[in-house]
Amino acid sequence: MKEKEEKVNTEELEDQVETKEEQKPEEVDDVAKEETEKDDESPSLEEQLGEAKDKYLRLYSEFENFRRRTAKERLDLISTANRDLMSELLPVIDDFDRAMAASSDDQDGKTFKEGVELIQTKLIKTLENKGLKKMGVKKGDKFDDEKHEAITQIPAEKKLAGKVVDVIEEGYYLGETVVRFAKVVVGAKQ
Repeated sequence: MKEKEEKVNTEELEDQVETKEEQKPEEVDDVAKEETEKDDESPSLEEQLGEAKDKYLRLYSEFENFRRRTAKERLDLISTANRDLMSELLPVIDDFDRAMAASSDDQDGKTFKEGVELIQTKLIKTLENKGLKKMGVKKGDKFDDEKHEAITQIPAEKKLAGKVVDVIEEGYYLGETVVRFAKVVVGAKQ
């Protein structure tokens, strides 16, 4: 296939050479003038370089503007997210203030305890609405270093070896990401 293309190209070139040889010298001069005029009309290398530099500078400045704008939007988004969470936690603080004021009137402490439990439930519900989930680690679960942080190991019976013996602090997820690892005591193999 390439050989055919090369033959066609060489035949075309030979035809062009023959036609130029057949042309009168005046016609050759006219053709040469036309070619130089075409060269004069096309932009020079310096002009092309200048255009390329201009395009580069414009593209660079557009990118810098984009980068600054996205950074500003990201900061605004973070501050807005915090503002929403804080505004949802304000009623919990108000409830604590009311509980503290009511605790001075409460003699037996039963109503105070009930009030604190209600506030705790409200706080947990607010945080769960924002995507916070408890891990739910319990005694007897297999130790997983992706979710658990071993505080210590204690000698344990054979069935609890390598498993969670006690949960010191509960772990939490925010979405699918671990926010806090569960702090646990692990049973040592004997």
